Amino acid sequence: MAEQTALADTGTDHGGKPDAAVVRDALGVGVAVGLSGFAFGVTSAGSGLTLPQTCVLSLLVFTGASQFALVGALAAGGNPFTAAAGAFFLGVRNAFYGLRLSQVLALPRRVRPFAAQWVIDETTAVSLAQPTRRGARLGFTVTGLSLYLLWNLTTLLGALGAKAIGDTDAWGLDAAGPAVFLALLAPMLRSATERAVAGLAVLLGLGLLPLVPAGVPVLVAGLAAPAVLYLEGRRRGGTRDDVREEDR
Repeated sequence: MAEQTALADTGTDHGGKPDAAVVRDALGVGVAVGLSGFAFGVTSAGSGLTLPQTCVLSLLVFTGASQFALVGALAAGGNPFTAAAGAFFLGVRNAFYGLRLSQVLALPRRVRPFAAQWVIDETTAVSLAQPTRRGARLGFTVTGLSLYLLWNLTTLLGALGAKAIGDTDAWGLDAAGPAVFLALLAPMLRSATERAVAGLAVLLGLGLLPLVPAGVPVLVAGLAAPAVLYLEGRRRGGTRDDVREEDR
């Protein structure tokens, strides 16, 4: 009830952060993550994509994990369709973010198609951290705008400078994007179930990496969530049955 009351506030930010604090936090996330677009530009160019292809990926896809998964699989010699499938699978999570953000932000219908482009990990995290709808909207807008502009600018610079840098594997720039993504994800793993999903996904991804074509480990790692949730449901069902037996 308290959360619903807070999110219904679209005027002054009663009980929430000052606008300046929201903007500061949102800019911090936007700038920190936006700079890793340089690593994507370099990695994409190093994997064989042209400058226009690299820039269009950032302009239209605009989800770092999916972009790195795509160019990483292509660089490893993976099938383009498999690489695209892995990237698409990672991007599907944004649809679930959108379901939650549609309630939190409650944006006008005419704005939603444009706002959908900015529904990513970072904007979702900043928006959900705000106690009021006003703060959530402000955090979403500032994070999305700053990150979109900086990500695309640094993608262009990275692609242009790829030849000057040389071997991207030697610099380890291909790991910059996933490292940022993991840094954002780690604090969100609060429950044992969430940690189990993350751990199993890592084991599946790394374990299958030398055994199957590039891009496939990402797809298989996605099975960690339903597998853990299924086992958790079975465990809870068994616990309830034991309690019923004891009551009898």
